[in-house]
Amino acid sequence: MPEPNPRFRFLFLALGFVCVGLGGLGAVLPLLPTTPFLLVALWAFSRSSNRFHHWLYTHPRFGPRLQAWHEHGIVPVKVKVSALTAMGVSLAFMAFVAKVKWPVLAVAAGLMLVGATYVLSRPSR
Repeated sequence: MPEPNPRFRFLFLALGFVCVGLGGLGAVLPLLPTTPFLLVALWAFSRSSNRFHHWLYTHPRFGPRLQAWHEHGIVPVKVKVSALTAMGVSLAFMAFVAKVKWPVLAVAAGLMLVGATYVLSRPSR
């Protein structure tokens, strides 16, 4: 692991802790994702603190999923279903509740399609 950059260490450390907090919330809130926030936290810790990087990477609850992603690019089926459901609910909210204009809806749907395609292309085991 590269030596953390002292100029940006505090910023990366703060980003890591914010993302760990959001990931922890995502573990208990149904529509907030966990894994993407923890991946960003792991990346931020790799640039700021070897100790916190190791702590998160070997964490009993979150570590195995992060290690599976790092070693094999695995996205578990539960995470795929959660991500696709969140995208669908968000798109429906934008279309029927927020009533955004169709060009904005089309761009959002296109970006969600790209994200969904990527998530579905990853192995599950």
